[in-house]
Amino acid sequence: MLGIAAHAAGWPIPRGGSQQIANALASYFKTLGGSIRTETRIRLLEDMDQSALILCDLTPRQFVGLAGKRLPDRFAEKLKAYRYGPGVFKIDWALSAPIPWSAGACARAGTVHLGGTLDEIARSERAAWRGHVDDAPFVLLAQPSLFDSSRAPEGKHTAWAYCHVPNASRVDMTERLERQVERFAPGFRDTILARHVFAPADLENHNANLVGGDITGGAQTLRQLIFRPTSMLYRTPLEGVYLCSSSTPPGGGVHGMCGFHAAQMALADARV
Repeated sequence: MLGIAAHAAGWPIPRGGSQQIANALASYFKTLGGSIRTETRIRLLEDMDQSALILCDLTPRQFVGLAGKRLPDRFAEKLKAYRYGPGVFKIDWALSAPIPWSAGACARAGTVHLGGTLDEIARSERAAWRGHVDDAPFVLLAQPSLFDSSRAPEGKHTAWAYCHVPNASRVDMTERLERQVERFAPGFRDTILARHVFAPADLENHNANLVGGDITGGAQTLRQLIFRPTSMLYRTPLEGVYLCSSSTPPGGGVHGMCGFHAAQMALADARV
């Protein structure tokens, strides 16, 4: 669905950075009387108000730790057996100039997919699932400063990109990834002023939900596409406790539907 939307209207970027989306949602939530508390780590469900509906934006691994021994053994085992998908290796760049694409259309796109032929893309993506890295990885690249001047100083630019790697891979993909960009934009390396690298372990340290660098909340296998993370979907065996992360339907993506459907189910159950 995201791919269809992208072909129809392009992939929009928020002015000022993705944090602005969260800021807007938080601001609206507060106008409805909600309150937000940050800088507080919840280690057990008992740390929360037990009279409230609890929606956990967590993958199964984190939820098992949060629920502790309150979960029935059978349900806990199902969550522990949940499969995570390939990780990603991400690079952020500060650039002295726009990326010098050989294809002019790429210089007018907010997001560019670099892969060469279909066979090359398939080989690269297959390798990540099989526990290998490819020398010519399929790369998803964004260049927001072309359309949002707040992303970089005047005359300079920013860009970021990632490629798929095996879950929890420790292979440094910097050279391979930048070589792939250089392939389609000769002179790209000459524009790099600085870079910041996020390997799978770095991503998981930054956000524990990104298990092994998996940014989609779990493998999109046939079973986990339908029963995600279990046949109970958003519900758990604990009364008033629900899951609402990308480990629930419809899975990863910037769409908010996991939380929406979980909230609808929680409210419906509360009214019964």
